[in-house]
Amino acid sequence: MSSFLETIVTRAKSDKKTIVLPEGDDERTLAAAEKILADGIANLVILGNVSAIETSSFNLDGAELIDPNDFDDSGEYASQLFEIRKHKGMTEDKAAELVKDVLYLGVMLVKNGRADGMVAGACHATGDVLRPSLQILRTAPGAKLVSSFFVMVVPDCDFGEKGTFVFSDCGLEVQPDAERLANIAVNSAESFSRLVEGEPRVALLSHSSHGSAKNDDASKVVEATAIAKELAPDLALDGELQLDAAIIPEVGASKAPDSTVAGHANVLVFPDLDAGNIGYKLVQRLAKAEAYGPITQGIAAPVNDLSRGCTADDIYGVIAITCVQAQF
Repeated sequence: MSSFLETIVTRAKSDKKTIVLPEGDDERTLAAAEKILADGIANLVILGNVSAIETSSFNLDGAELIDPNDFDDSGEYASQLFEIRKHKGMTEDKAAELVKDVLYLGVMLVKNGRADGMVAGACHATGDVLRPSLQILRTAPGAKLVSSFFVMVVPDCDFGEKGTFVFSDCGLEVQPDAERLANIAVNSAESFSRLVEGEPRVALLSHSSHGSAKNDDASKVVEATAIAKELAPDLALDGELQLDAAIIPEVGASKAPDSTVAGHANVLVFPDLDAGNIGYKLVQRLAKAEAYGPITQGIAAPVNDLSRGCTADDIYGVIAITCVQAQF
């Protein structure tokens, strides 16, 4: 376990939260749940076929188990969902059907304070996980968009925050315009501060450094940097920067000598989803980095998505991170 995750686990234990896990039919989820309960990190609500969960090989003593097809509050939750979504054409019958869906029920448990956050995605697509979250919980106060990030912990690395970075957005925003990219940068800096407890140094990445290339893609990052500096004038932030200029001191000093961020960035903001997704997977696979995420930012309560290729250890880490997010 990395020092980052050890710290997250300690913080989660200090103010224990309740996390709902809708994918109780997934063995990786149950394995992670067993370890979370054994380590005293969170209280858990697990959704699924209760008899199947109870007869599994996993020790889940202390978890609350709920079968969506046999849930006492289904009628009340269906009425609430109907009221929340009737302006979008929701019918009472459809609401009654949806609260039997594990993802919708999980979010409704968060909405009603039965849980502080939700972790899902081991066997559901990102859109399926986030859709009920946005429909029911909506965005956090002051948030202009929902985006995602990964916490990357790179072994034997002196760059970033002793090898720890936030990469954003690697899982949600496909082609953010300059304004959305600026908001992603500012929100990612806040997420870094909360989770890593360090001073964020934000680089908006490009194939260009400070005007070395002139084209629309580079110009978008330049514009986003200007907007982000207006949104957060006290934030250490710069762009457009090439990756090497952003994290390697000697290259940063050469390519952007007047920048206080170049060569020292620990929050890397990618210009689009292609770059972000490719970037985090390259670092994860080639550098054998720990990749926690995608973690969402901007939702009114923490709901975090998992890669469908995740391991039980990945789920364990994301649950712990979700607990810490719920403390704010």
